[in-house]
Amino acid sequence: MNEKLALFINRHLNDILPAWQEVLEADDREGSFQMLASEMRDQTSREFAELMLTNLSESHQAYEHRLNDFSEKVVRLGWSIVFVTRAIDAFSRTVYAKMEEENFIGEDDIRDYINVFQNWIGPMRNSIIAAYSKTWERTVSLQKIALQELSASLIPVFDKISVMPLVGTIDTERAKLIMENLLQGVVKHRAEVVLLDITGVPVVDTMVAHHIIQAADAVRLVGAKCMLVGIRPEIAQTIVTLGINLNDFTTTSTLQRGVEQALALTDRKIVEVEE
Repeated sequence: MNEKLALFINRHLNDILPAWQEVLEADDREGSFQMLASEMRDQTSREFAELMLTNLSESHQAYEHRLNDFSEKVVRLGWSIVFVTRAIDAFSRTVYAKMEEENFIGEDDIRDYINVFQNWIGPMRNSIIAAYSKTWERTVSLQKIALQELSASLIPVFDKISVMPLVGTIDTERAKLIMENLLQGVVKHRAEVVLLDITGVPVVDTMVAHHIIQAADAVRLVGAKCMLVGIRPEIAQTIVTLGINLNDFTTTSTLQRGVEQALALTDRKIVEVEE
């Protein structure tokens, strides 16, 4: 009976897919499906349908291979696990509606097909959720490693002056790593002035500001001065709105101005040399 169902879906796939897509678009609360280009939407829908069919008609090994590939794809596309499970249920409903429309199901075999659907969709949902979760955990782990690599080294730019560029969102774990690298770098490079460049930090909220203030306090304890550079207008507005106190900081809008002030603090300046 599984093979009969798989043959039916294959035969009517060109009708099932558009109907299924309409259901998905209507139920796409996060917008993860509608935001795809039409060609990508059609391709992803067909791959999803082929995955569903593989579980009906092919070997377990073939199904596992398709499952892992598809899980990686939907994670990259940003589909939530809730949307994926809704898509599975919508596919089964669309197939069942088509079977009724084509009078494929009779009174004699309706109970058998209900059992086939239950044995097909339930395990399918569980395996997709498991594969999705595994792929998502691996993706998050790789992202954390990448962020740790970006979390910054203290870069000496002049004698006694070092810069730490910060990129991406700063959470408690990253803040701890930044603090460690910062203090080790200050001692290693014998820096007297440290510039924390937040040009690449998308949002500065109360928590991020708290981490930055903690870092600055730690730098002062080892005998250096900390400057905050790269403050964009929208970041400045957020800091003022939140009432964050940065009075103990020297702040500048750009790294260039920060370097000029750092040189002044160490009794130097940049001069143009005439040819």
